[in-house]
Amino acid sequence: MWRLTAPASAAYAALEDLRSYPLWWPEIREVRQTGPESGQVVLRALLPYRLVIGLERRRHDPAAGVLEAVMRGDLEGWSRYTVTADGPGGAGCRVLFEEDARPGKPLLRRLALPLHPLFRANHAVMMRRGRHGLAAYLAGDGERGMANEGWRTDDR
Repeated sequence: MWRLTAPASAAYAALEDLRSYPLWWPEIREVRQTGPESGQVVLRALLPYRLVIGLERRRHDPAAGVLEAVMRGDLEGWSRYTVTADGPGGAGCRVLFEEDARPGKPLLRRLALPLHPLFRANHAVMMRRGRHGLAAYLAGDGERGMANEGWRTDDR
């Protein structure tokens, strides 16, 4: 759960714009649009591996604040954001992130059980940095992520 001091509509719009993720989420290194309802993200967090995940929109419901995608590739499963207003007059919001994912890479599947604590810690750091990055982005500090040379978004 992420609590943000931005209106739910602004958080939803930022989360809906997958191409902007490298601007505010340090672990998302690259985003490519692969179709009208699909894309591919390249992730690299603290552990020395990179994940390439294909995403296909499964649910897009601005009225309910829900964005959901199917994941294929190095991770298989689904992920969902639910954005709701929070605070007086809707000045803030809560973003609930839910995910059901399994490793798609054979090596990650073999290491999933013995390295589970490391993978969980890696994911926790990534999610914490995502929350901080999104909060800064929504507060108008959108240039923060631009300083990370080599990160790009494109339509390839």
